[in-house]
Amino acid sequence: MPIATVEGLCVAYEVIGDGQPWVITPGGRFSKDSPGIRESAVELARHGKRVLIWDRPNTGASDVCFDGESESEMQADTLAALLRHLDMAPAVIVGGSGGSRVSLLTASRHPEVAAGLAVLWISGGVFGLMSIGVHYAAGSFTAAWDGGMEAVAELPEWREPLERNPANRQRILDQDPKRFLATLERWMSVYAPRDDELIPGLPNDDLRKFDRPALVFRSGGSDIHHRRETSESLAELLPNAVLTEPPWGDTEWKDRHAPGEAEKGLFARWPLLVPTLLEWSRIAVA
Repeated sequence: MPIATVEGLCVAYEVIGDGQPWVITPGGRFSKDSPGIRESAVELARHGKRVLIWDRPNTGASDVCFDGESESEMQADTLAALLRHLDMAPAVIVGGSGGSRVSLLTASRHPEVAAGLAVLWISGGVFGLMSIGVHYAAGSFTAAWDGGMEAVAELPEWREPLERNPANRQRILDQDPKRFLATLERWMSVYAPRDDELIPGLPNDDLRKFDRPALVFRSGGSDIHHRRETSESLAELLPNAVLTEPPWGDTEWKDRHAPGEAEKGLFARWPLLVPTLLEWSRIAVA
């Protein structure tokens, strides 16, 4: 498995195919090996795309990292550096759920690495934002508060990064507990809903200035975490955005969590996005 050192971090990645550069970023703390991610890259590669899939810091086999104003911002800066390192800039940047936030931050903070932007499952709404702030930070915060960094290293949420990159255990143990707690509270605070930030950590004015072509997949009305109105508002803020329907029904996000479906993976049906992505890119992306 290739490893690149960028921003002082070891980042696991894979490049599939040849041609126009693309990158796909999943959400949560899921790795590039989650079902549907590689399959989407392979399908894009069949149509002349060179596709990067990668483990964000704190996921998969990459290093853990607790720097930056927010976790998503740190991951976005890492992606921009990785694209430059691999000579894949500018790329069409694709992401969903937490990956949509990382993709938006990457394209906005580093527009020179973005040829275009396509996002789906954009987290939003008071409940959606506050719940993911708790999801990403509360377990580690509580563990560090009560048991120190040894307790953090034993949490199930860090199992994969520690198993696939054993040096990550020591990286966690080496954290100063007080500084670690302050970092997690700062990262959580970014998710506090603000009228001037549809996307946590990304001012609306910056979205209005983004001049690259963008494709926004409309979220399902049943999706409590990725609200439909958030996707529609994002499409309105981005000057060159197209709002489009996803290749599945309204309940896709809920269906991915249903008994018998959850084992298949949240992103298992992302290859269905490829025809729409290709059609949009042929028209909008040079």
